[in-house]
Amino acid sequence: MNLFEQSMEGSLTRAAPLALRMRPKTLAEFEEQQKIVGPGTLLRRSIEADNLRSVIFFGPPGTGKTTLAEIIAAMTKACFETLNAVTAGVADIKRVVREAKERFSLNQEKTILFIDEIHRFNKAQQDALLPFVENGLVTLIGSTTENPMFAVNRPLLSRSQLYRFELLSREAVKRLLVRALRDGERGLGGYRAEIASGALDHLAGVANGDARAALNALELAVLTIPPDSEGIRRISLAVAEEAIQKRVLKYDRVNEHYDVISAFIKSMRGSDPQATLYWLARMLYAGEDPGFISRRIMIHAAEDVGLANPHALILAAAAAQAVERVGMPEARIVLAEAALYIATAPKSNSVVKGIDAALSVVERERAGPVPSHLRGTGYQGAAALEHGKGYKYPHDYPGHYVKQDYLPAGLKDKIFYEPSANGFEQEIMRRFSDITDNKRNK
Repeated sequence: MNLFEQSMEGSLTRAAPLALRMRPKTLAEFEEQQKIVGPGTLLRRSIEADNLRSVIFFGPPGTGKTTLAEIIAAMTKACFETLNAVTAGVADIKRVVREAKERFSLNQEKTILFIDEIHRFNKAQQDALLPFVENGLVTLIGSTTENPMFAVNRPLLSRSQLYRFELLSREAVKRLLVRALRDGERGLGGYRAEIASGALDHLAGVANGDARAALNALELAVLTIPPDSEGIRRISLAVAEEAIQKRVLKYDRVNEHYDVISAFIKSMRGSDPQATLYWLARMLYAGEDPGFISRRIMIHAAEDVGLANPHALILAAAAAQAVERVGMPEARIVLAEAALYIATAPKSNSVVKGIDAALSVVERERAGPVPSHLRGTGYQGAAALEHGKGYKYPHDYPGHYVKQDYLPAGLKDKIFYEPSANGFEQEIMRRFSDITDNKRNK
């Protein structure tokens, strides 16, 4: 690197965002994610021994995935290559592999390849890596904000260790902000800035565990507030609120989409209205499709409430139609009403258990013929075949009910639907207990 390139690199570093300048340089500075890289952990030992195996770091933005990769780059004796999956392609992978082969052949030097946003690589690009990760020519460090179970090919996953990065705690973010304010070399120490306690809490809280978002908001606040008569830039709560107005919420269509809807469904099933509203709000805040939410509510009206409250499905279907007609933001009220109705309704899964039991029998057992008295009679020749003969018309009997067999001969004692003791199913149980009891006693 010549003097001009060194000067250019230095200028770019000084002009870089605060979050980039304040990245930890050593494992000692990397105080978060202690569960995966704290003293004595497998990953920490592997890094310190310079014996890293292929890994994939995944988790929300601003939690240190790229930072840890850069720390590894500074500590390893291997050649450290970096690709960004947004701009790189198979040709870049082939170049890295070719150079890795030459490097190992000449000097026995290993190669570590860091691929940022590895989920952006398509299947062919990921497959191009596989043979060289498998034979150890290249040690892979993949970084992604997506769930690797969906975003990374299974063969590549099986050859890598997965490390999940968690959101930073509020206290950890506050420590990073204070450190940035005091650091005169990489941070904002030269600006003589002071931050109010409430402002610090606000930045750390609204950043939602994303160090990058918090640091960038702090830099914006410091650079835009003029110094007072004492030459001090005072960051008040009002200034902090302007710098970061909306909570940073991690929500993607591959990872949180499934996790949050699962939590929402389980909260409705568990009859917890408070959690139901919280997870609904999380989805709405993140911009989830209201139509998707309403479809899940309809499903669980039938699956988890069922005949314990038959009105649940009616209300859920009406809510889905209302959501489609009124749209957001008013649709939030409709969704909340429907979700709360499901959450607070008596529960029964007898419907889903009944239909699944019937489907299981249809799948496994021989399909018996339709009993003669149940066969159709609305076509020519049916009478000659004695179809419908012996059928008893229920409305001709007291209570509009008469006992007769409706299942094939081999299944006539089979019970698929058993009402629970909850809600309206108590009435169903009372009305039909004599039928089920008789069948069991046969």
